[in-house]
Amino acid sequence: MNRMINNLLTEQLSSWETARNNYAALSGVQVKELDVNGIPYKVQFNPARIVSSGAKVDAKSIRERKCFLCPANLPPVQKGIPFEGHYNILVNPFPIFPRHLTIPETEHVDQRIAVRFSDMLDLAQALSEYTIFYNGPKCGASAPDHAHFQAGNKGFMPIEKAWRSQIAGKIADYKDASLWYLDDAPRATLVIESSGKDTAEKLFGLIYRSLPVKPGEEEPMMNVLAMYETGKWVVFIFPRAKHRPACYTAEGDANLLSSPASVDLGGVFITPVEKDFLKITAGDIAQILSEVCLSASDFQQLRQHIKEQI
Repeated sequence: MNRMINNLLTEQLSSWETARNNYAALSGVQVKELDVNGIPYKVQFNPARIVSSGAKVDAKSIRERKCFLCPANLPPVQKGIPFEGHYNILVNPFPIFPRHLTIPETEHVDQRIAVRFSDMLDLAQALSEYTIFYNGPKCGASAPDHAHFQAGNKGFMPIEKAWRSQIAGKIADYKDASLWYLDDAPRATLVIESSGKDTAEKLFGLIYRSLPVKPGEEEPMMNVLAMYETGKWVVFIFPRAKHRPACYTAEGDANLLSSPASVDLGGVFITPVEKDFLKITAGDIAQILSEVCLSASDFQQLRQHIKEQI
């Protein structure tokens, strides 16, 4: 599967001008590194990502635009690889990663993780060179009306390599899996490490049911990363408290166009506006995370509730 995807990338970058130009531009993106309470973060200035960061995801805007993930609305030049009969692996034309994929469901159905977490684990195992990620409908997804995952080449996000050194404790062992939590406030991170798919699914379901669902919503707010290596799945779950931080809609110097999603919580903050890239500090990232992630007390309560259920 990895070879098929590499061939797809090669073909699409030779035939699709938009994708080719945006991937070529990655070599020139500016990146800076910041230390946020002892946790490494990177900031990437990526103008092409304004399409996602600035996406209007209110109900009215979604009703008035064509779904850009539906097969009928894809650019004619965009090709894909079928997966499990109901997903289509596509090259993302607005990349963050050197190899960036979008993996939409072929049918137009809402973005929901509960019924698709098993698929996410299958993708992580099949695409072993990639980390799979899920953005909740109000947690950074620019297409909350169409179920999809994304994938980026492994090793890009700091959390992938650094998480073991950030372990604060173990919530529980469960069959062939362990559930950890990290010492990375103001981010709140749970980590499932499992050699069994069924066990990983059960642990995720337990976490899912332990999280609150806001009034009018259909699933708990979260971002999820999943990767498969050395015979184990490693799944990072970031419970959320808020969609976008106050700086997103602030005026004047206080404005900073940050709409955090999985990649940001994985340690790479995306800034599509140059002024934001130049001015953003470790303090800004800490403030954004403190707004969108669970508070320390809520995170502690969540861990205790999960432990009681296991």
